[in-house]
Amino acid sequence: MTKSRSDDGKNRVRTLSGVRILVGRARHQAGALSKELRKLGADVLEIPFIEIRPPRSFKPLDAVLTNLTAYDWLILTSVNGVDAMWDRLKKLRLTKRSLNHMRIAAIGPATKKAIEKRGLKVHIVPEEYVAESVVKSLRNQVKGMKVLLVRAKVARDVIPQELRKAGAEVDVFEAYETVVPTSSRARLRSVLNNSKRRPDVITFTSSSTVKNFVALLGSNGRSRHGRRALQLEGITLASIGPVTSATLRELELNADLEAAEYTIPGLIQAILANASQR
Repeated sequence: MTKSRSDDGKNRVRTLSGVRILVGRARHQAGALSKELRKLGADVLEIPFIEIRPPRSFKPLDAVLTNLTAYDWLILTSVNGVDAMWDRLKKLRLTKRSLNHMRIAAIGPATKKAIEKRGLKVHIVPEEYVAESVVKSLRNQVKGMKVLLVRAKVARDVIPQELRKAGAEVDVFEAYETVVPTSSRARLRSVLNNSKRRPDVITFTSSSTVKNFVALLGSNGRSRHGRRALQLEGITLASIGPVTSATLRELELNADLEAAEYTIPGLIQAILANASQR
């Protein structure tokens, strides 16, 4: 796994005392990250950049969940996807037995943990927790097989496209969608314009959090000259991994920090390492 520049100093500091960090995860997910940052002494602000909602209709997902015997593999790419799928299984009065015949791939350790919590075995977790690594892990195992991918409404198409090239039949079903929480707009702007509450670090845990952050800022978060807006001057933007970092750069923002391990603990370590260099 590629190491970030933040790796070198990750053991030099064990406190984030005096560091104000804005956590932009969805409201129901912010707690874990915020709790760990507070343990390290950080002053944590929570303003969600993302809101999780059910899809317009569960009919397509419900239909496939009642016909799981047709599939050889199940791929889940987020904890939200696991939670949403399990809720539908319960609504349909189906149990984990309906998935026992399938091999299961999880994009990372948090997703793996959420699956195992339901009593299921995870067969594949890629070395790096991104779609490309999922493809690398599965490419030689899915030829001639039927693969079910359960994910968000809007997501990158790397997994279905590449596994189809590898000879798999891949069906994609939406379990949830992510939207911009408009109620966060005024709070975000207020915090950025208040010298007593202005964050030192803003965390980004997915491409969706980046895109929604920019939408909440307005004007693409940029000045007329295409430079980073004045309200972000001096603020460190911390990314959970390369895909999120790429989205930041696409929107003309800096990925000042990138976690070496693309997880919440990895993101915390990157923030710690950066604090040691101040």
